[in-house]
Parts: sequence; structure tokens; C-alpha cells
Amino acid sequence: MSILENIREWFTSETARNKNSSLIAGLLFFAGWWTLIDAMSVDPKHQITTGHVFIGVFGTISFFMVNTVKNSHISEDNTSESGARLAKIWLLIGFVMGFASIIAAVWVMIDDFINNPKKESGLGVALLMQNVLILFANLTYKFGRDEELWNE
Repeated sequence: MSILENIREWFTSETARNKNSSLIAGLLFFAGWWTLIDAMSVDPKHQITTGHVFIGVFGTISFFMVNTVKNSHISEDNTSESGARLAKIWLLIGFVMGFASIIAAVWVMIDDFINNPKKESGLGVALLMQNVLILFANLTYKFGRDEELWNE
């Protein structure tokens, strides 16, 4: 089997949607963290503190929380009422953490980097971009997959 046939197989197989959404989400997640790491490595003064990095950590925790809940756990067909309720609460907390990391990144970008002439505003933009890319990866991985294939 040639390389081109393998590539065609990748995009036309029954599981292509899951493979492609996983690939795109992984690339977005990687790009998010790489953006912040690159911004931190360029600036020798290390103007991004550990508190700034924790914003991205909360976005990463959100990514894992949201994607550990299967759609069947929160559907109305779930016979376990308390299990469905806990899954919905877990999912809600995960999404709230993801959007809160965006809000915190915007706040830090404006307060710490744009309003402070001693600091370069590009670092604040990198912090915001990190969290936006992680949230896009989160949404791509959660809603881009077809979970019907898991039940076969």
C-alpha cells in the first residue's frame, strides 16, 4: 500500500471524522501552549508569571473535564437520573472553567500588559491566544467526534 493510498484511507474511512477532529484538536491545543512558551522564551525578563501560566492550566483542566463526559451520559435516554445530573454538572463546570480562562486572559492582557507601559503587550496577546486556541481545541474535540462508532 502506497503512501497516497494510506492518506486517502485516512480521509475516506468510516472513522475519518473522529480522526480528523482529534488531529485538529491536538494541533490547536499544541499551538495554544506553543504560543505561550514561545512568548515566554523570547522575552528574557520573564514578564509572564506563574499566575499567568495557571490561566492556561485551568483551560487545560477544562479540556479534560469536558471531554471525559460522553454524550450518552447527558442524554435523556440515560436511566440513571443521578448519574446524568452529575455528568451535566461536571460538564457545566468544565465549560465554565474554559470560558473563565478566556475572561481571565482578557483581564490580564488589559490590566497587566496594555495598561502597563513597562511590559510588552504582545505577551498579553500570546496569553489570550493560548486560551482561545485551547478552548477551540476543546470544542473541536467535544463536538467534532461521532460517538456512535464507540458503541459498535
